[in-house]
Amino acid sequence: MNDKNKLISAYKGTLVPFDLRDRGLLLGDGLFETIAIFNHVPFQLEAHLVRLEQGGHKLKLPIDRDRINEAIATVIAESPISHAILRITVTRGSGDRGLLLPAVPTPTIIASITPWTPLNNKPITLVRSSIKRNESSPISQIKSLCYLDQIMALQEAVEAGYDDAVMLNTNNKVACASSANIICLYGNRLVTPPVSDGVLPGIMRDLVLQDAGSLGFEACEASLTWGELLAADTVFLTNSVKLVRHVTSINLHQWTREADYVAISIRSKLIERIVAECGADPVNFLCF
Repeated sequence: MNDKNKLISAYKGTLVPFDLRDRGLLLGDGLFETIAIFNHVPFQLEAHLVRLEQGGHKLKLPIDRDRINEAIATVIAESPISHAILRITVTRGSGDRGLLLPAVPTPTIIASITPWTPLNNKPITLVRSSIKRNESSPISQIKSLCYLDQIMALQEAVEAGYDDAVMLNTNNKVACASSANIICLYGNRLVTPPVSDGVLPGIMRDLVLQDAGSLGFEACEASLTWGELLAADTVFLTNSVKLVRHVTSINLHQWTREADYVAISIRSKLIERIVAECGADPVNFLCF
C-alpha cells in the first residue's frame, strides 16, 4: 500500500494503513459508539457494545467483539489520559465499486481516544429544525456513520443563535436533538419519545428510565407533539458525553431555572453510577 492510501492517526501521529476504498469513507457504511472513560474505565461499555451489535444486525454488518475489545484495551493502555472519550468505529471495509453489499465483508475497526473536555451545567436553548428525522429509515435507531442530517440541523440552530435543534419526524412527532435524547417532565412523569418515532435508544436515556422510580418519578415512552413538548414542566437532554443538560428555552418558549432540580437529581444519580462502575468521581473534572 503506497503513501496515498495511508492516513495519519491524530492520537499517535503515526502513519497507519487505510484502504481508500473503504465503504465507511466512501458511503458512510458503518457504525460508531462514543463512550466516556473515567479513571481509564469505559462507562457502560457493555451497553454500548450491545447497541453496536444490534446496529450491526440491522445493517448486516458483522461485529467482532474480540477484535473490538482488543482495540479498546490497546488504545486505553497506550493512552496517558485517564478521563477521556473513546470512539469505536466499525465500517464494512472495502469492496467493489457500487452500492451492493460485498458478499464477504472485511470490516474495519478503529478505536480512538480524545481528551475529556470539562462540561458545565449551563442550560441550553433549542430551536425547531426544518430538517426531519425519517422514522422509517433503518438508520434512525442506530449510530450510523451517516450523520449529515444531524450536522445540518445543528448548524442551522447555531446560525440562528441557539445551542441545538429539536428534530421532528415525518409525522411531526418530537424525535430528538442533533445528538441527544429529549426527556420531558409532566408533574412527576418523565416522558421520552419512543424509538419507533425515529429515536436512537440512548444509553443515558435508558439509565434515566431505569433510575426514575428511585428518584420519585414515573417514566414512560410516549409520542409527543410540538405543543406537548412546549407544555412540559421542564425539558432536558441526555447523551453519553454531556450526561444531562437542562433546556431553558425552545424557540420563544422559556422555562425558569427553578425546574433545573430535575436535571440536577438525575445527573447526580448518573454520577453515582460512574463512581460505582469506574471508581472515580467525575465531579472533580466536570465543571458544575
